[in-house]
Amino acid sequence: MERFIGVDLHKNMFVACFLDTAKDEKIFKSYNLRKLSEFQRDLRRDDVLAVETTTNTRYFVEKIRGCVKEVKVINTPQFKVISKSMKKTDEKDAYVIASFLSKGMVPEIRMKEKKTAELESLAHTRDKLVKLKMALKNKIHNILSSQGIITEREFLSSEKGLEKALSYKVSSVAKIELEVIVEQIRSLNVGIAKIDKELVEKGKELDGHENITSIKGVGEKSGTILLSVIGNINDFEDEKKLAAYFGMVPRVNNSNETIRHGRITKQGNKLGRTTLVQCTLVAIKYSEYLRSFYLKIKGKKGSRKAIIATAKKLSGVIYHTLKNKWVFEDFSNFVTKAA
Repeated sequence: MERFIGVDLHKNMFVACFLDTAKDEKIFKSYNLRKLSEFQRDLRRDDVLAVETTTNTRYFVEKIRGCVKEVKVINTPQFKVISKSMKKTDEKDAYVIASFLSKGMVPEIRMKEKKTAELESLAHTRDKLVKLKMALKNKIHNILSSQGIITEREFLSSEKGLEKALSYKVSSVAKIELEVIVEQIRSLNVGIAKIDKELVEKGKELDGHENITSIKGVGEKSGTILLSVIGNINDFEDEKKLAAYFGMVPRVNNSNETIRHGRITKQGNKLGRTTLVQCTLVAIKYSEYLRSFYLKIKGKKGSRKAIIATAKKLSGVIYHTLKNKWVFEDFSNFVTKAA
C-alpha cells in the first residue's frame, strides 16, 4: 500500500513520519543523515515522500530518489503551515508534511540539474562579492570626505584609482583604514575575476547558451547567469510565467469592479531580474524593436518604468529564443541562422 512520508530535515539528522492513510497509522523515526542506508531500508518502491528545501536537500534527494515512487521538494516560503505553527516539534512538522502530501496539497519547487544549480550558486556568490566591493569603495569615499578630500564616484574602479586613494595625506588612523580596505578590494577583484572566468567557461556547457548569447545585449557571463537562474525553459508554460519568475509582473489589486495594477512584485529571482535589466540597457542599443518600445513607454511613464517594461519584453524574447532553439544571425532584425 502507498505510504506518504514527511521528512523534517536538519543538518545532521532528520525525522520522518510514515503515514499510512489506509490503516490510519503514523509512525515516527529519527535518522542520522550520515547513515542514510538505515532510512533507505525502511523505504518502499511505492512510497511518496516530501521534504522542505534546505541547504542539504539536494544531497538527501539524490540519495533516496531511486528508493521511492516519487520525491516532492516543498517550496518552503509558500508552505506557511509549518513556519507559522504555534507549536513546533520535529515530529509535528514531519506529520504536517506527510498529511498535506497525502492530500496533494504541498507546493513544490523545481530541482534544477546539479550543473545548473552549481553555476547559479556561483553567480550568487559573485553577486555578494560585487556588493561587498561596492560597500568598501563607498567606505573609502566616506573616509576621504571626512578628511576634506572630495573624490569622483568612479575613480576607484581601477588599480590606478586604488593607488591614488592611498597617496592622499590623511591621519594615521585613516591611513591604516584605507590600506586595509584597499587590500580587501584587491582580493575581491581577484576572486570576482576567477568566478567570471569559470562562469564563462562552464556556461558554454549549458543547453541554450549559444541561443541566448546570440541576443545582442546578452554576453557570455550574463547568458550563463540567466540560464542558471532559468534552468529548464520547459518548466515555464509561457513567457508570462517566466516574467513572473523574474518578478517582472505588476501587482494586481482586484476589488469589486475595480482592477488596479501597481509596481512589479519583485518577488521573483532578484539576481535574474538584475541581470535581465543590465542586458536590457545594452539590447535597446541594437534592437530597433526594443528601442522603439522603450522610447514609447519612456515618453509616457519615464525612463525607470520604461526600462522595467522593456526588460519584461526582453524576457519574452529570451523565452521564445530558448523554447524554439533560435540562434540569431542578425538580432537587430530578428534574423535567425539557417538550420
